[in-house]
Amino acid sequence: MTAIDPKIMVRAQSWLEGNVDDNTKKAIQKLIDENPTELIDSFYQDLEFGTGGLRGLMGVGTNRMNVYTVGMATQGLANYLLQCFPKEEIAVAITHDSRINNTLFAKTTADVLTANGIKVYYFREMRPTPMLSFAVRHFGCKSGVMITASHNPKEYNGYKAYWEDGAQVVAPHDKNIIDEVKKITSFDLVNWDKNDDLIEYIEDDFDQIYLDQVKSLSLEPSAIQDQKDISIVFSPIHGASGKMVPAALKTFGFENIHVVKEQAEPDGNFPTVIYPNPEEAEALSMSIDLGKKVNADLILACDPDGDRYAAVVPNEFGEFELLNGNQTGTLLSYYLLTKWKEAGKLNGKQFMVNTIVTTELINCIAEGFGVKCFNVLTGFKNIAAIIRDLEGKEKFIGGGEESYGYLVGDFVRDKDGVSACAMVAEVVAYYKTQGKSVFDVLAEVYQQFGFYKESLISITKKGKDGAEQIQALMMDFRQNPPKSMNGIPVEKIVDVKEGKILDVASGKKEVLDLDSSNVMQFYLADGSKISARPSGTEPKIKYYFSVHAPLDNLKDYRKVEGELSKRLEDLKRYFS
Repeated sequence: MTAIDPKIMVRAQSWLEGNVDDNTKKAIQKLIDENPTELIDSFYQDLEFGTGGLRGLMGVGTNRMNVYTVGMATQGLANYLLQCFPKEEIAVAITHDSRINNTLFAKTTADVLTANGIKVYYFREMRPTPMLSFAVRHFGCKSGVMITASHNPKEYNGYKAYWEDGAQVVAPHDKNIIDEVKKITSFDLVNWDKNDDLIEYIEDDFDQIYLDQVKSLSLEPSAIQDQKDISIVFSPIHGASGKMVPAALKTFGFENIHVVKEQAEPDGNFPTVIYPNPEEAEALSMSIDLGKKVNADLILACDPDGDRYAAVVPNEFGEFELLNGNQTGTLLSYYLLTKWKEAGKLNGKQFMVNTIVTTELINCIAEGFGVKCFNVLTGFKNIAAIIRDLEGKEKFIGGGEESYGYLVGDFVRDKDGVSACAMVAEVVAYYKTQGKSVFDVLAEVYQQFGFYKESLISITKKGKDGAEQIQALMMDFRQNPPKSMNGIPVEKIVDVKEGKILDVASGKKEVLDLDSSNVMQFYLADGSKISARPSGTEPKIKYYFSVHAPLDNLKDYRKVEGELSKRLEDLKRYFS
């Protein structure tokens, strides 16, 4: 029998004796009687309201997503909004994706906000995350809330908080909101007395307003007209993008769109996939099966909240090949810069943004076009912060992150899987008019800027013990950094948390001009780069690997790719 810390029992008992519903009390009692391990994990801490909001397993307890933890988080957000805008009308936009308890948590958020005198713009139906970001700015809101756990397993849900610029909250607001949420130490401190008169519903006519903005991104409508019949398969993977991505493709001018019927209906159980993550090939198997039937030129898919996207294209062997986020980001960046240059629109006042774990090839491409490319910490809110800081001074062209997120233009301030899908389709159509495949274009990019190849492994460490193991791993990297990996010397170590760059050979240290984050990066003598980063939203530690080599001959594409893949596998074995 697992021993339960008395402090944890006190926390559980306070819920049993508090103003919670009977079903919650029964569930807690059942954990006490039958599953003490689960009870410990449910109550050993408060579900952390991090810099991006809440995300966690659904269930009863302080460390779970439920109406009480959502209500407490919302009360903290409401208190902070009231402090920041004491003499202004405050409005908050709210929507959700298809997850279990989606409307329950969204309505709870709306109820607590209206109870505090805050107006709510509430989407009548679920919509993707980028539309929530757009709505915040369109309706002049001070904040926004998206109920989603992105691509996490079905047992999870989450709560993403946005600020008035349409981006997820950043400093100082992120820390300040966290402080306010921490002050809500009991659900008895939450104002539950809702005011439905303060809710205004966003109807589906708003879709066209957003789609008009998406259409404005198109740079080659003539190419789309020539290739309007290319066969495109799309899957929302049971999520919130099932209406908007096909609509965006049609708005661009594409006419031959096939939606995966088995995955078209929103369903928080995600019954046809193991994980609703377009980064996983398994989640795209039905899409690929349909692609074979309709001879698809392009297969697209989005995660449940529609901010991430994936693209699959036929290769020279007639097989469908999943492009990773670095490859699609490379294609989009190269295409955008090419078309901007052709239009004579590059005058030194444009910029791109890249994250520190995304391929450095995008930086090389931007440099090749004479365009600034800012490097920021992981998380699209950091890309949005650069856009906000330069608004009215310089023009954002595009930017993204390796985890299948990209943003074109600045009317949305988060990654936008809807517009990214439309733009990828345009890229495929444009190069098809030139007789080129996606891989032909990638080869040309690699020949000009270097053949970069990346990979990622995620190691899950669940529960309290897992969280402690992850922290111990990072501590060991700092205290006992490796001198070599697979016999290849480590030349440079970047500790983002400590803000230091170490030249290993000389021992010389430099100051890193980047906000603190728990990331370690190792640069090897052969040009390889490895980044170690605990996930901010999942119980994982992630290792990002990047290798590169010259591509002197376009015909050697697959040969060099194979050599780089071997280097990646050797590095992955070292870490796993």
